[in-house]
Amino acid sequence: MGLVELKQRIEDKQARIAVIGLGYVGLPVAACFAQAGFDVMGVDIAKERVKRINAGESPIEGIEPGLQDLLSQVIGNGRLQATIDYTNLKDREVILIDVETPVDKNHQPRYEALRACLNSLGQVLDDGALVIVESTISPGTMKQVVQPLLEKSSGKKLGSGFYLGNCPERVMPGKLLQNLRSLSRVVGGMTPETADCMVSLYRHIVEADLDPTDCITAELVKTVENAYRDVQIAFANEVALISEAVGGDVWKVRELVNKSPGRNMLLPGAGVGGHCIPKDPWLLASAVDGKELRLRLIPAARAVNDGMPHHMVELLKKGLAVAGKELKGARILVMGYAYLENSDDTRNSPSAILVEELERAGAQTVIHDPYVEQYKGDLLEMAKDCDAAVVMVKHEEYLVSDLDEFAPKLNFRVLIDGRGLYAHRSKNDPMVYHGIGIGNAG
Repeated sequence: MGLVELKQRIEDKQARIAVIGLGYVGLPVAACFAQAGFDVMGVDIAKERVKRINAGESPIEGIEPGLQDLLSQVIGNGRLQATIDYTNLKDREVILIDVETPVDKNHQPRYEALRACLNSLGQVLDDGALVIVESTISPGTMKQVVQPLLEKSSGKKLGSGFYLGNCPERVMPGKLLQNLRSLSRVVGGMTPETADCMVSLYRHIVEADLDPTDCITAELVKTVENAYRDVQIAFANEVALISEAVGGDVWKVRELVNKSPGRNMLLPGAGVGGHCIPKDPWLLASAVDGKELRLRLIPAARAVNDGMPHHMVELLKKGLAVAGKELKGARILVMGYAYLENSDDTRNSPSAILVEELERAGAQTVIHDPYVEQYKGDLLEMAKDCDAAVVMVKHEEYLVSDLDEFAPKLNFRVLIDGRGLYAHRSKNDPMVYHGIGIGNAG
């Protein structure tokens, strides 16, 4: 099948779609295309996840507006099915790839999931199929990794046996459907004709701009935008550290800075987590490995943000010292384990780093998170017999918590605030309080 015919089938909603990887990106993408009227087959390696999806049950916890209802609808009407078997993709004309693309301890891309997916897909790839990588990848990956691997595994040639494009996702937990529908997309094709065909596809589910371009530009845009955000967060975190050191209040400073036109200082915090921001800057940087280009800003920003959970430990030591207590042997309540408020997503959680360091220092940790299954529980009950509490995530449950009720449960009324939840509490409160970006506290 040629692109002209495929584009017409897409516009008529006759093209059969597959989505590989049914996580935070792939599941809502598959559901949206099914809602638009397409026949969609989803593939995932997790049997239990596939079972839950086929039962019309979303495996994504946390507050995710509209997703459960949409999934129930498209499973119920038969527009979406899930499977673990790639042979079910042999007649699919459009295949979207949404698998994880992490980096290793040396900040190099790890494409195990992507390579495995391409190897399996190649065995069943239909003639003339359009394959679109939505996963975030290092600039140059489409040309250097995806194309040759798919050609080898399928025995087909790009441009005749199949077509290839890159349309990076732009979603975040808590706003999956909203982001998917309302945020613009960069649509990168290996040829302009491929990009044009992809625009026809995404127009069925995206209400915002769809900008056709080449693959290298699409790869750059996605990694650059997350590296940009990482650098901006690092600036906010460094200002917070400066504010602490000189006796200032970063929250007030930020408020007043942002009153100046064109300024948008981001929020400081206890660390940067999630699947994207901690690794996408390294994906961008890895593209120039072996070239005569020394990067300074991106590695520096990563170092600042990676250091924030460790700074939380130092604030905790100071707070406990005021109460006459050492960290070793202390019982610490960690409030929040997901990386993002009102989400169950624990990928690259700053809390995991905090807990590891606390336990290495001889402290005992009690973890609470209203959205992560193994850490759910009654916050006030879990606070009993704890010496101090550390706020790591700005969950709604913590926003409405009453300090007058919560604080007395702690043995030493020590609160370390990594998200500014209680930055403007009453100064008459007897609690020992140390917060990110607040100097002369306690």
